[in-house]
Parts: sequence; structure tokens; C-alpha cells
Amino acid sequence: MNRWAQVFRWHRMKKEDEQEEKGEQEEKGEKGEKEEKGERKQESEDVKRALAKPKVNWREWVIDPSEEFYYGWLQVMIVPVFYNWVILICRTCFKEIDQQYLTLWLTLDYLSDLLYVADTFIKFHTGYLEQGILVRDRARLQKRYLHSSRFRWDLASLLPTDLLYLWVGIHQPLVRVNRFLRTSRVNEAVDRIETRTSYPNVFRISKLMLYIFVLLHWNACLYFALSRYIGFGSDHWVYPDTSDPEFAAVRRQYYYCFWFSVLILTTVGDTPQPTCEEEFLFMIADLLIAVLVFAYVVGDVGNVITNLRDRDNVFFPNHELVKSYLRNRYISKELRKRVNDWYQHLYINRKITRENEILRQLPVQLQTEIAVSVHLPTLSKVTIFQNCETSLLEELVLKLTPQVYSPGEYVCRKGDVGHEMYIIKEGKLAVVADDGVTEYAVLSDGNFFGEISILNIKGNKSGNRRTANIRSIGHSDLFSLSKEDLTNVLSEFPAAKRHLEEKGRQILTKMGMLVEAVSGEEEQERMQAKVERLEGCLNALQTKLARLMAELESSNHKLLARVGQLEFEMEGWTDSMSE
Repeated sequence: MNRWAQVFRWHRMKKEDEQEEKGEQEEKGEKGEKEEKGERKQESEDVKRALAKPKVNWREWVIDPSEEFYYGWLQVMIVPVFYNWVILICRTCFKEIDQQYLTLWLTLDYLSDLLYVADTFIKFHTGYLEQGILVRDRARLQKRYLHSSRFRWDLASLLPTDLLYLWVGIHQPLVRVNRFLRTSRVNEAVDRIETRTSYPNVFRISKLMLYIFVLLHWNACLYFALSRYIGFGSDHWVYPDTSDPEFAAVRRQYYYCFWFSVLILTTVGDTPQPTCEEEFLFMIADLLIAVLVFAYVVGDVGNVITNLRDRDNVFFPNHELVKSYLRNRYISKELRKRVNDWYQHLYINRKITRENEILRQLPVQLQTEIAVSVHLPTLSKVTIFQNCETSLLEELVLKLTPQVYSPGEYVCRKGDVGHEMYIIKEGKLAVVADDGVTEYAVLSDGNFFGEISILNIKGNKSGNRRTANIRSIGHSDLFSLSKEDLTNVLSEFPAAKRHLEEKGRQILTKMGMLVEAVSGEEEQERMQAKVERLEGCLNALQTKLARLMAELESSNHKLLARVGQLEFEMEGWTDSMSE
């Protein structure tokens, strides 16, 4: 019975222990779930905070003039300024336009005024550079703007001259003439756009046409106002009588005046003869303005043409000089045709062969970034340059030289000394036999050749000689990398140099062009033979030196004996002479 009691007691204790363990695990699970929920909640709050838009502190807000926001705002300010320049004079001279759409004009007027106010606010928050650092101190920015002449002009353009409507009437938009004083904003925007656009010459022509349109518009409005002052239809020069239904429409009035303005300012000579002093004065002023505009247009268009010519001269070599040289040197027609075809290929396909000269004015860092974005993918395809340091590839990219080959032209011939390697950017090249007809293979975009010849690899059977004939099938664009440039760059990257030489040996081994290295035992025997040979030579030299020393010593003894004998004889002669 005692045994059974002990057994039951043991089972009971075991069950109690299991229940306690389960309870503890459940408590731990609940705590873990609570902790996980808390962590998830914290993570969600962090994500919400990260996604939430940062609040702008308008009191400390400062605009960088080089940012996109400032550039975009300048473009926005072109609209209200040109609106005032074009619409105010039109509403002043063409009364019907102002009367028919008065609500629209007033709405646009005050919208432009709001933009003027916003522009003033932005100027208070626009930073400036001082010793190359953007000034963000609000007090200094406000003081600088308030003491500048631009602030006085901006303040004058915001004066509430619209209050004069109460005195002169609502249909006198000329009271808002002070809004013209914000024109400096347009000039700044135009300068920014011209420096940032990719087509500056097209923009200059467009800007010129816009200015000419504003000038013609103003001249047309003033012509209509002068015709109203003199009297419609009073002579052939002024605008015809508006009582005529043909000339009563507002659209017809504006088109006629604009056409008449174009006739005067283009000086075509088909305008009616003026009859009164006001008409003569108007014509004289217009003709003087036409002369100035003509000179400005000719000069501006001439600058555009000169810029285009300079651009072409930088991009492409001067064909006329080469043609004159070939003609004066009596070069054959076939060779001259090949030269002309090469130039035509450059111009038709807009190929650039002088990239280094074009980018020379840029800083080295920008040159590197441009060259990397253009040429690095091509250079990375070369087998020996794969897995190399990025800095090494960036250095090599600046050394690539573009070359263009004509159809049938040989890039390299078998047996020539290789001074550069080539990377095919565009085109096809054939590996041909010595007869120039049989083709072994065709190389296309992305292929490369000649990379082994620019690496001085010991054991290369061909040395630095070309092992194949490469001929261009059509017009081919290649990049060349010279041996000197590669050597100069690798001198600064010894690890990369060893890596490239190892890759070159592997390639030569696969091609069977590498002389097998001598074994260690043979090399040791060679060194032992050299040492023994040197020791034998040293012993022979020592023997010769001992013999020479002995001969020198015996010669000295003989000379001393002869000198002693001569002295003895001289003493005898001296005694006999004294006696």
C-alpha cells in the first residue's frame, strides 16, 4: 500500500508541476503579445511621424536662389508682368474691350496684385551668398532688401493707385500704370531660363519674337488712340470711321491697327501719307524705332548664327581647310572622296570627335562624372577591367579617345606594334586574313580587341605585335585607350596593375600565346651555375692582381737600386769637379 501511495503522490506532484509550467508559459505568452503589440504600435507611430509632412516655420523660412522653387516662381511672375504690359494699354485705348469684359479684367488685375504681394514676401525671405555661404539670418535679409533700390521699385508697383477709380471712373485702367515697375522680375527670369535651357539659341529667337510682338501691340494701341483723337475716318491715314459696320467690330479694329503697325515698323513703304502734324510725329517716331529694332534684330540673329557656327566648329573639325590642303597638295580623287565621306558621316549622324576640348572648361570633378555616365558602361565590358576598382575605371574613362573609321579602312594590321586597345561603341568590324577577303569573325557593338598589347606581360610570344587584321565593314565608332595612358594610371594603382597582369596571363594561357614558366629546380641550377661562374672569375682576377703586385714590387726595387747608383756616380763627379 505504501508503494501505491508513493506512486499516486508522485503522479499528483508531476501533474501539478506541469500545470504550473503551463501557467508560467501562458503568462509569458501574454506578456510577449503585449510587448509585441506595444512595439508594433510604436513602429506605426514612427512611420506616421516619418510620413507626416514637416511643418514649415514661416518665420525662419529662407529661400535658396539656386533651388527649383525660386526658379519656378520666377517663371510664374512672368505671367502677371506681361499681363499688365499687354492688357492695360489695350483696355486704355480700346474702350469697348474694357467695357465688355470689366468683371474679368478686375478679377485678373487683383489676382496679379496678389502675385505681386507674394513676390514681395518671397523677396524678404530670399537668401544671398556671402563669401560662398548662403546667408539665412532673417534680420540681415530684411535689412538688405529694405535698403536696396529694388524694394523702392517694388513698393511703388504696389501702391493702391486703384483708389483713383473713385475720382476718374472705373473705365480708366491707366491708373494702374505703376504695375509696369515690376519688369525687372521678367528680366531675371529670362536670364535664368536662358542659362538653364538646353536650346539657348531657340530661346533667344523666341524671346526676340515676344518682345517684337509687345512692341507691335503697343504701337497698334497708340495708333488707335491717336486715330480717336484726330477723328476716325477724317483722312486716309487714321482708322476708318467706326460707324461703318465693316470697321465697327472690336476684333476688326485691333487686327487693322496691328496690321498698320506692322506696315510702319517693317518700313515696307505701303502706308498712307500722313496729313497733319500728329500723324507726321507718329510716323517719325515709328520709323526711328523701326531702325533701332532692325539693328537689334540683325545683331541678335547674327549672334545666334555665330554661336551656331562656333558650336559646329568646336564639335567638328573645319572641313574647308582640309579640302583646301588636299587640293593644293594634289591628293588623288579616291583619297579625297574617302575624306569627304568621313566628314559627311560626322555631320549627318552628329558625331562628336572633340569631347575633351568641349568639356575642358568644366572642373575636373564634373568632367569625370560626365565621362563616367557616358563611357563607364562601355569600359566595364572589357574583360581585363571587370572587377577593378571604381576609381581606376574613372581615371581610365577620361583617357578614352573617340575615333571614327570609314568602310574598308583597317583599324590594325597583323604584325603592327600595338600602342592602344579599342572598344567598339557602334558598327561592325571583320577579322580578315592577309588576303583581305577571307573573314574569320565579325565584331559588333560592345566587343573589344588589342587589350593584351598594351600590357607588358612577360612570356607573351607575340610581344606587343598585333596578331590579326581588323577592318571596318561600315562606318564604325570606336574608343581607343593608349598604352601610355594606361601605364600612367596603373602607376598609382599597383594592386590593380598586378590584377590586370594576372588576367592578361590567364587570357594568353588560354590562347596558347604565353611561354611556360621555368620550373623551380631548373631555375636553382641556373643560379648555381651563375654563382660558380662568378666565383671562378673572381679567383682569376685575384691571381692576376697578385701577379701585378709582385711585378710592381720588383720594379720598385730595381728603380731604387738604379737611383742609388746614379746618386753614387753624381757624388764622384762632384768631387772631381771640386778638385
